[in-house]
Amino acid sequence: MHIIGLMSGTSLDGLDIAYCQIDEAGFNLLAAETYPFPREWVRILSSLEKASAYEYALAHVKLGHLFGRLVNRFRNEHPGPCDAIASHGHTIFHQPNLALTAQIGDGNAIAAETGLPVVYNFRALDVALTGQGAPLVPIGDQILFGDYDACLNLGGFSNISYNNDNQTRVAFDVCPCNMALNHVARLVNKEYDSGGAIARSGHIDTALLSALDALPYYRLPLPKSLGKEWFVSHFLPLFSNSDITPPNLMRTLVEHIAHQISGSVKGHGIGTMLITGGGAKNRYLIARIQAMIPSCKITIPSDEIINYKEAIIFALLGYLRLNNKNNCLSSVTGAHHDNCGGDIAGISYINQ
Repeated sequence: MHIIGLMSGTSLDGLDIAYCQIDEAGFNLLAAETYPFPREWVRILSSLEKASAYEYALAHVKLGHLFGRLVNRFRNEHPGPCDAIASHGHTIFHQPNLALTAQIGDGNAIAAETGLPVVYNFRALDVALTGQGAPLVPIGDQILFGDYDACLNLGGFSNISYNNDNQTRVAFDVCPCNMALNHVARLVNKEYDSGGAIARSGHIDTALLSALDALPYYRLPLPKSLGKEWFVSHFLPLFSNSDITPPNLMRTLVEHIAHQISGSVKGHGIGTMLITGGGAKNRYLIARIQAMIPSCKITIPSDEIINYKEAIIFALLGYLRLNNKNNCLSSVTGAHHDNCGGDIAGISYINQ
C-alpha cells in the first residue's frame, strides 16, 4: 500500500510528512518533508491546554484542515498513488491515569481536504482498555527496525523500546529531552542547541542534577508514559526560576538525560541501539550517552530516518488498522490486550 504518515510532536517543529510504500515486510520511503507551523499555530498549540472548550474544539477542526492542505501541497510536490493517510495528530492532553488522551487535528477535516481515507485518533482505544496509549511506535520498531536490540527516540521526550528477557516488546518514556533543551535554548534566543554547543560550554549544577534524578516518575514500574502536563508541573519548576546560567542549565539537563537513558539500557542485554529523533543530531548528548554505556554500539541512521521515523511508523500503524491487524502492544502500554486502534474518516476503504 501507499500511505502518507503524518507526525506532529511536542517540540512544535512542524508537520512531518512521510510518503511510504509499506507493508509488514518493510517499507520504502518515497518522499518526505517537514512543513514548519505558522507562528500563530505555534502560539496556539503551546497554550491550548489552558484554552476554553470552544477554542479547543475550533483548533481541532482548523488544524485538521491545515494538515489536509499541507498534504495536498506535499502531493503536488511529490505526485504518486496514495491509498490513505495515517495521522498522529498533535497531543494536547495525555493523562492515562484519568483515561484521558487527546490528539487534535480532525481526521474528517483532513479527509475533506484531500479526498483520501484518514486513520487518526490512534491512542484512544488503548487508553479505554486501561493502557497508557503510549508509546505507539514500538510495534513499528519491532517490525521495521528489529535488527537492533533497542530503538531510542530523542524527541520532545526520550523513549525507548526493546525486547525483554521473555522476548516481549516493552517500551516507555524515559525522560524529557528536546522539550527541556529547547526551553533553555530559547533563553538565549535560539530554537535549539545546535550540535550541543551550549551544553558543551557549561558545567553541571550538582544540586539541580540531584533534584532532577530524584523525580518520582523514574522509580515507577512499567508501563509508564509522560505528557506535557507532567513536564510543566513537575520538571520545569525545578529550574525555571533559578539563577543558573543557560549553559550550565543545558549541561546539567544533558547529563540528566544521558544518565536516565543509560540507566534504562543497562542490565537488559542491549548491545546495539538505533537512535532517531531531533536529539540524534545533538552530538554532545550522543557523546554523553555513549560514554555512559560504552559496551552498546550506537547507530545514528540517515537524516531521513532520524527526521521521519515516527511518521513512517504511523504509516505502518495506518496500514495495520486498515487491514484489521493489531497495531498496539499491551506489553508496552499495559492495556487489557493487544488492540487495533484508530478511527477511519472519509472515503470507505475496501480491502482488495
